[in-house]
Amino acid sequence: MGLFVLFLTLYATQYSGNTLIGMAGSAYRQGYVFFVSVLFMMSVIGAYLIYAPKLQRLSKKYGYITVGDYVQHRFRSPVLTVFITIVCIVAVGSYILTNLKAIGYIVEVSTGGRVTFVQGIIALSLVMVIYETLGGMRSVAWTDAIQGILLIMGCIFIFCGIEYQYGGISKVAETLVTSRPDLWHPPDAEQKRLWLSTIIIILFGISIYPQAIQRIYAAKDAKTLRRSFQIMVFMPIVTTFFLVMVGIVGLARFPGLDKQGSEEITLLLLNDMSVHIPGVKYFIILFLSAAVAAIMSTVDSALLAISSLFTQDIYRRIRPTASQSNLTGTGKIFSWILMACMADLAINIPQTIWRLTEIKLEILCQVAPAIFLGLHIKQLHGRSILLGLSVGIFFTLFIMLSNSIGVPIEPKPWGIHAGVWGLAANFSIVGITSIYKRMPVAC
Repeated sequence: MGLFVLFLTLYATQYSGNTLIGMAGSAYRQGYVFFVSVLFMMSVIGAYLIYAPKLQRLSKKYGYITVGDYVQHRFRSPVLTVFITIVCIVAVGSYILTNLKAIGYIVEVSTGGRVTFVQGIIALSLVMVIYETLGGMRSVAWTDAIQGILLIMGCIFIFCGIEYQYGGISKVAETLVTSRPDLWHPPDAEQKRLWLSTIIIILFGISIYPQAIQRIYAAKDAKTLRRSFQIMVFMPIVTTFFLVMVGIVGLARFPGLDKQGSEEITLLLLNDMSVHIPGVKYFIILFLSAAVAAIMSTVDSALLAISSLFTQDIYRRIRPTASQSNLTGTGKIFSWILMACMADLAINIPQTIWRLTEIKLEILCQVAPAIFLGLHIKQLHGRSILLGLSVGIFFTLFIMLSNSIGVPIEPKPWGIHAGVWGLAANFSIVGITSIYKRMPVAC
């Protein structure tokens, strides 16, 4: 991939229904403090620059296709490779789940309920899995490029629309000063710890999305990759910032919405603008196209990554003599099964899109030591990474599930995500075991 396609496919993969629906909804619930999410998304580019150029060069030399290819080549541990592959499949499956919830909200609200949340998820799940089945990496990259352009245009449109219709930031601030004075309180120590915790899970989670790593592999060269990231660092300003503004304007315009209602705030504002601004409905079609395009580009990328992970790193170990056509067919079948499971969960799971995104990143970031440390520390052993990963996953899931098993632990102890506690344990175990292995043995 050259600069143009690489940038747009990275952009369309990183920004999705989670951004268009989930971030606006979270901004509605949290208010102005959620502007810090712009920094969250910028931090991802810093993480890419730490490892991506070196990983890209290695992928060209050794022909990597999946994250598991790198892990196996670097650590020579089939157990670690399969473990990391399973973690990645679970995390990417959760990513599909959040985007299906987002597309359900879009369809239901934009059709005035004529197409229900459930019908929207089922119908568009079929569309996405069909065209992922018919295409491959090259077709996904080009559709990402088109969908990325639509997404940028859609975000710019909705920001300009709310500036025109609702008087912009200053006008909304005047309303919220009287109606929601609590939004103007400075963040306390717990809020600041939560911000730092969120930066950590986003930095170490989003930057190692398996579908993003496949795009790093596909870059024409390391120079092209760096240039793409140099452009990407500005995209939170025209994407995340704009959509946080949507949530805050929606809070002033439609106060008192519950969690599910807040997830629909972007669409409620669009419908409201269509009533007051003649001709704007045609631009709303553009935005809805951008939203659906963002979700489809993300889901097809995720499905392609999952099918590659399953066939290359799990199925191929079970059947090492399988032909390429058999591997491809098995990957497609697995994609259909996974999509059916995620559609069912999207319909029935009550959590908000933002919370599901947090959970996914808390689990996925446990893979970070294998990539960030593995690329830069030659002496690092696979057993240290495997032990650290096991402990990190255990700590994360134990804290997340503690209340359901009768242990009185908060989901975010001391305002810090379970995944960050797990990652701290993960890095600590890797460091301790690596130092221990290098210590001389007494005679």
